[in-house]
Amino acid sequence: MSAVTEIDRVHAIVDPIASDLSLDVYDVERRGSTIRVTLDTLPGADGSITLDSLSLATRLISREMDHEDPITGHYTLEITSPGLERPLRTAAHFQREVGKVITVRLRDPQADPRRVEGVLVAADDDSATLRLDGDAGSDRVIGIREIDKARTVFEWGPKPKPGKQKKSGKQSKSIKEKQTS
Repeated sequence: MSAVTEIDRVHAIVDPIASDLSLDVYDVERRGSTIRVTLDTLPGADGSITLDSLSLATRLISREMDHEDPITGHYTLEITSPGLERPLRTAAHFQREVGKVITVRLRDPQADPRRVEGVLVAADDDSATLRLDGDAGSDRVIGIREIDKARTVFEWGPKPKPGKQKKSGKQSKSIKEKQTS
């Protein structure tokens, strides 16, 4: 069996279970002997997927996979959430994350710049549009096939208040030590 056929068969098992649990099948992939099923809340839903939802989905999917046996040979089933900084691999992933900050690494090693970060302002089946530096005049359209890796960017903690900057008069001990050595 080819990996595509196996993935399609896994999708056929997982989709109705996820639907019954009001979850979205974010991704299904095979890496070596691991089948990874990534589940999330439905697009537009408030909150994030819970550990209880993942636990229930794991039990139901595992039982059905054992019954249907869609994969030849031994495999490890992994049921997970996409996480805070979720990978973007498909056009649907990009479309779902419009309005969020993402980072993109382009396939072409000669691209200048090769890494781009900005707010995803639009996405369709073929391309993603990023707003760079928060300036409306600097939108960049990138073909999805040109992208090597992309993910959302989670911003930890509150942003600094406008006009407030860190005090520069004091340096930490480690910075002073590096400067003197």
